[in-house]
Amino acid sequence: MVKNKIAKSTEEFDRRFDDGEDIHELIDISKAKIVRHGRKVRITLDMAEELVREIDDIRDAIGVDRGALIKVWLHERVKQEKALTARS
Repeated sequence: MVKNKIAKSTEEFDRRFDDGEDIHELIDISKAKIVRHGRKVRITLDMAEELVREIDDIRDAIGVDRGALIKVWLHERVKQEKALTARS
């Protein structure tokens, strides 16, 4: 097996990954961490139908699941609020 040369930049690494190159030998997993986000809790939200349609328009445009999009938005907002609280 031919060993791949180390990528000289993140852009090169990304390009090689995007091109489908096998990058396993380029990654040092000895320092990898497993992040466990804790137990999942199910919640139910009632929303206006129009808001759901608008969310669905956005998710259709970017090609993600509605629940995943909402989780990302909530996560981003919580990080934003924590940053604002930390500054005060």
